[in-house]
Amino acid sequence: MARARSTDVERSLGRRMRGVAGLAALAGLAWVARDVPAALGGRLSGARAERAARSPQFRDGTFHNQAGTRTMVAEPGRNLVRELIFGKQKRRPTTPVPLLRPSAPPGSADASDELNIVWYGHASTLIEIEGRRVLLDPVWSERCSPSGLVGPRRLHGPPVGIDELPPLDAILISHDHYDHLDMATVRALLAGQSAPFLVPLGVGAHLDRWGVPAERIIELDWSESHRVAGLEITATAAQHFSGRGLRRDGTLWSSWVVAGARRKVFYTGDSGYFDGYAAIGAEHGPFDVTLMQIGAYDRAWPTIHMFPEEAVDAHVDLRGGLFVPVHWATFNLALHDWSEPVDRLWAEAKARDVRLAVPRPGERVVVDEPPAVDGWWQAVA
Repeated sequence: MARARSTDVERSLGRRMRGVAGLAALAGLAWVARDVPAALGGRLSGARAERAARSPQFRDGTFHNQAGTRTMVAEPGRNLVRELIFGKQKRRPTTPVPLLRPSAPPGSADASDELNIVWYGHASTLIEIEGRRVLLDPVWSERCSPSGLVGPRRLHGPPVGIDELPPLDAILISHDHYDHLDMATVRALLAGQSAPFLVPLGVGAHLDRWGVPAERIIELDWSESHRVAGLEITATAAQHFSGRGLRRDGTLWSSWVVAGARRKVFYTGDSGYFDGYAAIGAEHGPFDVTLMQIGAYDRAWPTIHMFPEEAVDAHVDLRGGLFVPVHWATFNLALHDWSEPVDRLWAEAKARDVRLAVPRPGERVVVDEPPAVDGWWQAVA
């Protein structure tokens, strides 16, 4: 009898422990997921929604590209999920990606002629132009995801801490995908910088939800410009899509032109190749340097991300001078080899006599005296 009572007590204790463990697991999941609703961002309403509805890019409740596009193209006989799991591509570097701390700016007696680029990884890039500083698509988080637990994880760390960035004059966001717009990074820049955020139409709703004051949010449609710190910054067309949850294309996407009195920079954001590059080049070019998306492409989504050879086509259309590739190396977002984008780019640039610089993350590129391409990525691929 005593043995039976002992067994009952053990079973009861076991059930209680399993119950406690289950509650602890749920609490842990809730803690990890606590920021997910906020990270999804805001939605258009009020005056912001009314302004979006007046955009030539907006109809039937969403934003649209100039030409028809598809975010996924079916390919008979190809299983993307199987390829993702069992594919033979080398999608990660085999050794650590070399990081550099940006060297001191070269300095010049004439700051009005200054033009340098610091690429921090993926699309996050600093433009130093005529004594001003413009930061593009900053993402300092470990994952590009609404969750800190799941989602694409960095393949290399940021070369500098976000608190080590110099004082900024403007922060540009190309669109609201997680690898370009990151809540934690925005909040850090809100606290540590005073620069305004320039964003495509609708993206201000996300910033609103994250506590960015209205006076620091400037929303632009394609072909609209804003002057800040003596620079003319213009939102220009791109061919992509948007969305942070289940809803697609509720905010606009864009490329950007950053123009000083003497120097000009173009940044693609994310985009497929389209005729708009020639129009942008004719209206705003020539450009001293173009920052061009080269990674995360696939024949399953050919109209929303450029292949490296198409990026060279776009650079030529834009009347670009120096080509600096971005949107590669940092996050694993496609099925190609980690080093394939830049290998293909280098070959195409040489074949077409395009000036190219491929910096290591954190390396400062002086546009008028760029470093020679040395194939550094091949040693770690």
